[in-house]
Amino acid sequence: MRYFLLLFVLAAVIVGIGLGKRGHTFRKPPVYIFPDMDRQPKLRPQEPNRFFVSGISSQLPVPGTIARGDPFEDSPVNTGKKPGTTNYIDTIPIPVTAELMARGQDRFNIYCAACHGQAGDGKGVPTKFGMVVIADLHDVKARRVPQQSDGELFNTLSYGKNLMQGYASQIPINDRWAIIAYLRALQRSRLATLEDVPAEMRAELSRALPAAPSAPPPPQPAEPK
Repeated sequence: MRYFLLLFVLAAVIVGIGLGKRGHTFRKPPVYIFPDMDRQPKLRPQEPNRFFVSGISSQLPVPGTIARGDPFEDSPVNTGKKPGTTNYIDTIPIPVTAELMARGQDRFNIYCAACHGQAGDGKGVPTKFGMVVIADLHDVKARRVPQQSDGELFNTLSYGKNLMQGYASQIPINDRWAIIAYLRALQRSRLATLEDVPAEMRAELSRALPAAPSAPPPPQPAEPK
């Protein structure tokens, strides 16, 4: 058995030295012991081919097929951009309903809350282990998420940004818009002002809010003894 292994190793070394460098070190073409599909029978573009009715090798894509990486349709719903441009749309292109908001809350808690926290304040699970670069989705100054358009948020949610991965392969398109709708509601709960409330509802809101504590009276000067 030892002699067999020795002869096998010696033969492999001789074959590797004699044939392995052909085509690289030497001018002779390489000898493929294991071709690994490097050379395959194929047809050149525009070469005649009797297999197809048209008689040519290059065929147009089958109707309904999509090239890898191309959007299904150049529409704001699928891309978050204005058709034919690279400009993001400003607002959600689908109707915002109570059902959409509920779906957005559900999907947000599944995919986003783990890192960004259920309140969207960036205090998710990674911060408990020392990771402090999670974006606060309400931070107006540093991250500028509230100032981003809905189309830009859709692009970030789809393809990722910085350390965040994209979720295009995991979250359907309508669910991505639902998450953005719910995120806007979260931001309104933190960043809204009284001016954002419709005029006819401001009085009712003012009555519902607790009264501000009155300032303490100024100290009175001590009477002379």
